[in-house]
Formats: sequence, structure tokens, C-alpha cells
Amino acid sequence: MTNQDQLLGLPVPSAAGEGAAGESTVGHGLVPEQRGPAQRESYGVPGAVAPAVAPGAPADEPGGTARLRVDARRNLESVLRAARQVFGELGYGAPMEEVARRAGVGVGTVYRRFPSKEVLVQRIAAEEVAWLTAQAKESLYGGSGPWDSLAGYLSRAVGSGAGRLLPPSAFRYADELATFRDAADVPQVPVQRGAEPVWDADPRQLLHLLAALVARAAAAGELRPGVTVADVVLVLTAAVPVHARPVRGEGDESQPQDAPAERLLQILLNGLRAH
Repeated sequence: MTNQDQLLGLPVPSAAGEGAAGESTVGHGLVPEQRGPAQRESYGVPGAVAPAVAPGAPADEPGGTARLRVDARRNLESVLRAARQVFGELGYGAPMEEVARRAGVGVGTVYRRFPSKEVLVQRIAAEEVAWLTAQAKESLYGGSGPWDSLAGYLSRAVGSGAGRLLPPSAFRYADELATFRDAADVPQVPVQRGAEPVWDADPRQLLHLLAALVARAAAAGELRPGVTVADVVLVLTAAVPVHARPVRGEGDESQPQDAPAERLLQILLNGLRAH
């Protein structure tokens, strides 16, 4: 049994494209900005929204009901997209008014969908953790080398911005995992059988997967001595301030807009890698 298996206490997926429980991972390659409410069920996040048009309902219902449902879905997608941007830039302490402003809707529309800010925060955090978890599974069991698996995962996670939306509990649990020097000493997180979708949104599973990636890279001598899963989580949250990003004129491709972010990531990866 490998170090990562000891850390996870989970079976190795039977084939590429399946999760640890044999579930399909279709849609896991989408970054947060590409994911709308329609993708939530594929991550198993509880509380999925109803479809835009009820099953069996005619598209041309009298009174424009179908159109209203489409508008409601569009508003929801706008709110979720804006919430990811606002919370990613300002943290989960950002006001709901800013979410509404960026979504182009009234704050009342936000509260009709999410009765409290806590509900919206939980929704965003759960979706991002589920996406990060799916990516970590693919990296751990994808067949790449130890360093390439870890570095590739961090590149995707940082590029998507999902790492900046981790819930505070993830950082606390990362600090706890960092105190264990041996994979066999890491306490296992109990999995509620029949509740794997909820487990996929549990930050503890994500941290166990990251700890496995770190342990494998360290065992291969490709990670700088002393690097822990807590350090890797800090890299996940890396971000270049908005005002530091280059402003380009229309048609100006001389400097990619994500160049500073890519440079920051490479600096951080170089700091993690053994030389």
C-alpha cells in the first residue's frame, strides 16, 4: 500500500475518469468561471437548484412562466459568478451588496435565492472544494510523476481561482495534518457510506489528497525538505492583486493578462521544489 493510500484510507479508482467510488468525474475539468448551477449535481453538492423548465412543462406556458424561469436561472448564474469573484478577491467577509452590484441585480434578488450570506458562502465553498477534490484525485491517480502531479494540480487550482475560496476550516485542518511526519499516523476521516457526494465537498478529504501528493513528492526527493501540506494550501490561495495586472488595449497581445499570475506561480513552485 502506498503512502497516499495510507493517508486517504480510500480505494484506488478502477479507471481514469472515475472517482474513488467509481463515480463519473465528467465536468471536473471546468474551472469555476465555467461552472454554473447545472454542474452542481455532478459534484454531488447538496441543495441543487431546480431546472430552468420543470420536467414535462411546455416551453410556451401561458403568462411567460417558462421565460421567467429562464431569467431566474440567468440571475442565479450571475449571482454565483459574482460571488466567486467578490469572495475570491475580498474574502468571505465581503458584503452581499457588492455581490449584487457585480451580478447586475438588486440585493433583494440575491437574498431571495440565498436567505443569508452564510448560505451563499456555504454554497460557493462546497462547489469549489468539490472541484478541487476532483482535480486532486485526477492528479494523484493520473499516472504522472510525483512532482509533475503536484505542480500540475497547483497550476490548475491557482489558475482557476478556486483555492482562494477554501473555507477557513481547510486551513485549520491543513495545520493539523502538517504535524504528522508519517502517513500511517494521520487519522482517517470516517466516510458515511451512501453519502459520497457530500464527502466530495468535505475539505478534509481534499486535505488528505493534498497530503498524499506532498508525501509522494517528498518520498521521491523532489520536494524541498520541511514542506508540508499547510505550505501547499498557502500556494493554492496565491493571487496577484487586480491593480497589478496589465491593462491592455484592444488587440494588444504583447503581454498576456495572466502573465503576473503565471510568474508568481512559478516563483512559488520553485520555492517548493528540491534543487
